[in-house]
Amino acid sequence: MPFEGFHSKDFEVFNVPGLEPRMEALIANVRPKLEELGREMAPFLSALCGEEMFPHVAKHARRTINPPNDTWVAWAASKRGYKALPHFQVGMFESHLFIIFAVIYESPNKVTFAKHLKKNRSQVIQSLPEHFYWSMDHMDPGFTPHADMSPRAFSEMADRLEKVKKAEVLCGLRIPKGEAVLENGPELVSVIQSTFETLLPLYKMAF
Repeated sequence: MPFEGFHSKDFEVFNVPGLEPRMEALIANVRPKLEELGREMAPFLSALCGEEMFPHVAKHARRTINPPNDTWVAWAASKRGYKALPHFQVGMFESHLFIIFAVIYESPNKVTFAKHLKKNRSQVIQSLPEHFYWSMDHMDPGFTPHADMSPRAFSEMADRLEKVKKAEVLCGLRIPKGEAVLENGPELVSVIQSTFETLLPLYKMAF
């Protein structure tokens, strides 16, 4: 079944109270779409990155009390997992869909990426679209627009990534829920592919 996009009811699962009811809603409504998107995008990302990329859909298995506020599919160059590796993600909070590149706190690539960010700061600032965003916490829907990232803020972000054990960096595109493109599977896939192409230089800086 081809990927059909995301509808309002998919975002509404994050309003379901309680861990078990919300997980049931996620598994029924959202996870099949993430799994399909994962399969559909894997060959594209493998060709883009020059190595086989494997999809990993969030299972939220460690949760015992609090229901998840977001969910996602990630792609990384390992069949075993993605958290320790630089990776790409598509996921959603209640308010929006995100399409990102990420190096999170579990990755030993953080220092390499931080050093390359500082070395190539001007190039990165100039090359990314203004409507992209940066975040330093994958669990927080808050963000800083790329247009608002001064050279000083950029250096401070890279310094924190290099020196703070729990630091992480995410960059990409946000699409607010309700946008028509979200419900058009082929069009959304095209946006995801284009976004990942734009983010590819960041991925390569992480090695």
